[in-house]
Amino acid sequence: MRKVIGIIGGLSPESTTVYYEHIIRRYRERFNDHRYPEIVIYSVNFQKFIDWMRKEEWNEIALELARVAHKLYRAGADFGLIATNTMHLVFDEVQKRSPIPLVSIVDATAEAIKEEGIGIVGLLGTIFTMTRGFYEDKLKAYGIEVITPDADDMEYVDRVIFEELVNGVIRPESRRGFIRIINKLKAKGAQGVILGCTEIPLLVRQEDVDVKLFDTTRIHAEKALELALS
Repeated sequence: MRKVIGIIGGLSPESTTVYYEHIIRRYRERFNDHRYPEIVIYSVNFQKFIDWMRKEEWNEIALELARVAHKLYRAGADFGLIATNTMHLVFDEVQKRSPIPLVSIVDATAEAIKEEGIGIVGLLGTIFTMTRGFYEDKLKAYGIEVITPDADDMEYVDRVIFEELVNGVIRPESRRGFIRIINKLKAKGAQGVILGCTEIPLLVRQEDVDVKLFDTTRIHAEKALELALS
């Protein structure tokens, strides 16, 4: 019996579809049939989460994510994913309240970096992901150092995410901007760069740069497929 995957999606919908597509396509590549795991997706009201983030109401975010985890459980999910990086700031609080185990995008990414033998990585994401330390703290336990962009570049990355990527807007000039920042992280010593927002891989791909990129969306989705088949 394969486990049913539950996905808390809509944070944003642009990356939620990537989770679904990756799980299905990777299964087909591996097994050449259509017996892929069942998936339950609950797409939230993203505006509520944006408003809570702006007001720093992280407890409200944790409570809402836990409420959705209960809905996934009632729909038959055996385990769940929060399909975004930023909300992992409250991952532990949500897990405590969740009736099903949750798979951490940060742990999955740390494992992928460790497998590559990389000791220093750059981190891109929302302002919250780049400044609140939840990635740094977790990766430190794996012996991995995290470096982040300077303040101006952080603001640029955050603006592109919220004004463009979550709305499905892909601009060549923004791609060039992200490549510039990735190259600056490499110059500061990064041996790899975490695309720590699930929308960033829509803009920047491995062929755009000559440093290893860690696509957290696909890493997380791949981990879910492995667990569903285990």
